[in-house]
Amino acid sequence: MTTFVDRVELHVAAGNGGHGCASVHREKFKPLGGPDGGNGGRGGDVTLVVDQSVTTLLEYHHSPHRKATNGQPGAGDNRSGKDGQDLVLPVPDGTVILDKQGNVLADLVGQGTTFVAGQGGRGGLGNAALASARRKAPGFALLGEPGEARDIVMELKTVADVALVGYPSAGKSSLISVLSAAKPKIADYPFTTLVPNLGVVTAGSTVYTIADVPGLIPGASQGKGLGLEFLRHVERCSVLVHILDTATLESDRDPVTDLDAIEAELQQYGGLENRPRIVVLNKIDIPDGQDLAEMIRPDLEARGYQVFEVSAVARTGLKELSFALAGIIAEARAAKPKEEATRIVIRPKAVDDAGFTVTLEEDGIYRVRGEKPERWVRQTDFNNDEAVGYLADRLNRLGVEDELMKAGARAGDGVAIGAEDNAVVFDWEPTMMAGAEMLGRRGEDHRLEAPRPAATRRREREAERDEAQREYDGFKPF
Repeated sequence: MTTFVDRVELHVAAGNGGHGCASVHREKFKPLGGPDGGNGGRGGDVTLVVDQSVTTLLEYHHSPHRKATNGQPGAGDNRSGKDGQDLVLPVPDGTVILDKQGNVLADLVGQGTTFVAGQGGRGGLGNAALASARRKAPGFALLGEPGEARDIVMELKTVADVALVGYPSAGKSSLISVLSAAKPKIADYPFTTLVPNLGVVTAGSTVYTIADVPGLIPGASQGKGLGLEFLRHVERCSVLVHILDTATLESDRDPVTDLDAIEAELQQYGGLENRPRIVVLNKIDIPDGQDLAEMIRPDLEARGYQVFEVSAVARTGLKELSFALAGIIAEARAAKPKEEATRIVIRPKAVDDAGFTVTLEEDGIYRVRGEKPERWVRQTDFNNDEAVGYLADRLNRLGVEDELMKAGARAGDGVAIGAEDNAVVFDWEPTMMAGAEMLGRRGEDHRLEAPRPAATRRREREAERDEAQREYDGFKPF
């Protein structure tokens, strides 16, 4: 049974926004008291938050589909709909968020760090919010915007100061068990460690974390063995510690050859060239191991490595190793610039971005793409002519019609707004101005106008009677 998962694909869906309400206030002796439709509620967000108590992505491996709740629709009497409830998903410290193409969206490090994986849809405006001096009684409301739905990939990169690397059964788990309070599974057969183990070490005034990475073998960076699955866990470490087995029973292996093989895998994986290295010659409690350690130590030191001879079983040489690691880590922390815990990739828009694009496709369709036009289309009720006219006004003010003319569009050409799988297609009429010219004084109702004084109405009736009399006199025969 799987107990540790460090990479999952998650399908998130934010809540949809509630629809706006089109309503007219009515009461006794005032049947048309003006628009009073409320706005729809906002859809809930899907948010990832770092929780130190979570150490694996196992929960999302079993339940990869997550959805927030929808916003409620608005109602009459200016009542707005209730917002949807946000869905908060706890993730381990060191989780990297990527899209399906492998682009990094966020790198979550530090307790409480958050990232909005799915943005809730906006609630639609009610007709009360759409009313204006020109549009006193809108007979329509905007629909709620669908919530953001997308697939993301979450990768866990263990946040540790020290990474122990080496061949299977080199003694990494034994070493971490005596340096810290960690209790990993230990045995003398290959691939005992199936998941990274993390321990906390105190050396003087320095406290640091140490992780042992499951056994690396030649070809691990190309997917052989277990190494590829866990090589990402060494990326955040400040120092790499090579654990070399000086008492191996395999005739075709020796500590120096093991070191070269592991370094070759780390080099092929990439990104670790500037990390300091320490070599630990383990199992010197065995006579042959002690002799071999003394034999190869000068060669390793000549390569520039700092070498320590230890025995995890006899617990010799551990204090010197622990304090040496503490010194390297303290220097690395002092040299590291202070930065925000949250590292989110921001891709700003160009300063000359008009907010939409118009392109001519092979089938002769002019496709309009942009955040605003597509959102307005999603919020439009196409069963309501007045709502369609309002959409035409907005697109015209944004400059869509001007761009269509510049692109060469002519009367009768097909225009699509949105992506291919969810677009609104219509025949374009360049002489068609906004909906106000088509539908007259859209949204105005003379019954809602304030009553005029009686004297004014009497003068208007007398003026109309006099005008009618003059017209009659003009056609009277002599």
